[in-house]
Amino acid sequence: MSSLEQLKLTFFDECSELLQQMEVSLTEMRDGNTSDDIINAVFRAVHSVKGGAGIFGFDELVGFAHVFETVLDTMRNGKLAPSTDVIDIMLTAGDVLTDLVNMARSGEAAPANYGQDSRAQLQALLGDEGHDEGPAPADFEGLDFAPVRIEDFDEAGDAPPPSEAPKLWRIEFRPKPEMLEKANEPLLIIRGLQRLGELDFAAETGGIPPLHELRPTRPYVGWSGTLRTGAPQAEIEEVFEFVAGDCDLTIALDGAPAMPEPIPAAAPAPQPTAASLPPVSPTVAAPSIVPADAPAKPVASAPVVSAASASDGSSKSAPAKGGATTTRVELERIDRVVNLVGELVISQAMMGQIVQGLPEAVSGQLWQILDEVVHHTRELKDSVMSMRAQPVGAVFQRMPRLVRELAVKTGKKVRLEMHGETTEVDRSIIERLADPLTHIIRNSADHGIEMPADRAAAGKPEEGTIRLSADHRGSRIVIEIRDDGAGINTEKVLKKARERGLVSADANLTEDEVNNLIFAPGFSTADQVSDISGRGVGMDVVRRNIQDIGGRISLKSERGKGMVIQLALPLTLAVMEGMVIKVGRETFVMPMSVILECLRPGEAEMHNLVGTSGMLQLRGELVSLVHLGDLLSIERAGGDQAERVVIIVDGGENTRFGVIVDELCGHQQVVIKSIEESYGAVPGVAGATILGNGKVAFILDAEKLADLSTATNSVTSSAAGIGRARRAEVAPEAA
Repeated sequence: MSSLEQLKLTFFDECSELLQQMEVSLTEMRDGNTSDDIINAVFRAVHSVKGGAGIFGFDELVGFAHVFETVLDTMRNGKLAPSTDVIDIMLTAGDVLTDLVNMARSGEAAPANYGQDSRAQLQALLGDEGHDEGPAPADFEGLDFAPVRIEDFDEAGDAPPPSEAPKLWRIEFRPKPEMLEKANEPLLIIRGLQRLGELDFAAETGGIPPLHELRPTRPYVGWSGTLRTGAPQAEIEEVFEFVAGDCDLTIALDGAPAMPEPIPAAAPAPQPTAASLPPVSPTVAAPSIVPADAPAKPVASAPVVSAASASDGSSKSAPAKGGATTTRVELERIDRVVNLVGELVISQAMMGQIVQGLPEAVSGQLWQILDEVVHHTRELKDSVMSMRAQPVGAVFQRMPRLVRELAVKTGKKVRLEMHGETTEVDRSIIERLADPLTHIIRNSADHGIEMPADRAAAGKPEEGTIRLSADHRGSRIVIEIRDDGAGINTEKVLKKARERGLVSADANLTEDEVNNLIFAPGFSTADQVSDISGRGVGMDVVRRNIQDIGGRISLKSERGKGMVIQLALPLTLAVMEGMVIKVGRETFVMPMSVILECLRPGEAEMHNLVGTSGMLQLRGELVSLVHLGDLLSIERAGGDQAERVVIIVDGGENTRFGVIVDELCGHQQVVIKSIEESYGAVPGVAGATILGNGKVAFILDAEKLADLSTATNSVTSSAAGIGRARRAEVAPEAA
């Protein structure tokens, strides 16, 4: 991959972060937080996207971002009020900007006039200024490293009226590599200085290497010169706000007396007052370009202002604060490390198998060393997995806007509360979480929350609340969606289910069973099909997607009070803790996250019931049993039935059942390998792993086993019913 392509990938990665921050900030503005910091955050995001797009020649993206940026700049200057209507236009513009970035990333050409409606709305906010806009000043055609007058870059706007007597400032500006890597444009900074007054700048071209040594990620040109302006020092520093720390910067009054070096223990030296400065010549020279190698005029030393200096203008540099440093790493590299950790886990298990077969005199010491290896491998695994982890806020932040738009479409008043956005989960799960959450939130807003008049009649606030939260519980992350709406209308659900043939007319279902009918494929209680719901595609997809990533979904509803949906998800899809079990001559792995307990019950605690594989009396409750060998058509091992073990498993949806196996072989970490790509889906099996002895073992899927168990019991019950019917037919003949 060439350096330019690598730089382009970095640009798109940064665009993803910038667009994400833009969406969050615009949502905050829509919710009423229109502080300068929020507006500046949106401006910085759009400005940075535009700058990088200009470098790579994405003209459509640059043109749209330029108009968007101009509107934001007008708002920053207080000329445009951040009203609700204006922010709605900006939210739409943010969608268009995101689409244009995605098209540029994929190499797809933008359709003709794409986003013109949004662009016209932005220009309408600018009034006459918006229609006088020329081409976006982000292309670099004709710009070379020879000294060029500032006026040749772009027409300068009218300089603001000086707030005090003009002063002459000497400025030296040299970008660092980090500045270009963050898609910042030195040219825009120069334009910003020019707007403050009369700028006399020269390009320092002495550091440009031969052409074959040029690297696109390194800046070789610096600038130095003078700025005559009545603007205060803080306003000059503000021009460099976006590149603080990413450049070498000196801002000094030309001809100011030298400042003594600060003494750490002493109080900071006072800044020179206007009275102590030498008078500035009233003669105003026309901007001129001075060659970089020309001898510089003698200049008295002056206070030096760093780009990251404090706002009070003190020349004393603040000590650097220790902070977290970050670096960008391609996801493929992290995945490669994850795979290597997985192989290390397998090798560690193999080593344990070998040590078990050694004489005790030798194995004793090896076990101590192996325990250390196991400990360090586990820590390494956790560290690598944390590198892949991302906060769920990346998905949560899309929901406020979704709720707001649904409220507008449905005419309801809905508020979204979010908690636990910083809870982290594996990136692969984050990517597959957006669609299920979107479906659930849409259902809550459309079916759950009532109309304001209905809520008022029921004694509720007119504004409904949807609460979205996430937290860690053991080895899983639990995401909860709770609303204070009407809950599930069980009579309506049951009626619809019978109309669609999902439930027989004489079926007697519990309330929980009726509630879970909403997960049936093609099921919907909507009376009319709309662009929000009614097509019967949604909750069944949610359940399937959650199960595909090893998660469980549960639902609770209370009529008139609301509904709660919980998603219990694994923290990672790469390595997990498992219990190795045996049935006959076959070995399987049961995830530890679904095991509630293991026991060896006595004969008095197990009962045979017609239509079931048996029941276990466990602390006063009956738990259904299933023989794993029967479910998977595996011949059971001979021997004493009393030696068999029952594993109580969480089957999801507030159910549990007992799985009868022949032997427990121990608990260990296992690496999850998919079998669907090479073999296909296997009922009751979630994946495979390689054990320490080198053999492949299937990883069981508890929820699919529960479904198989239910189907098996139904078949058994039917067979028992047929047998009873036949005996009833034979009895009269015998009589």
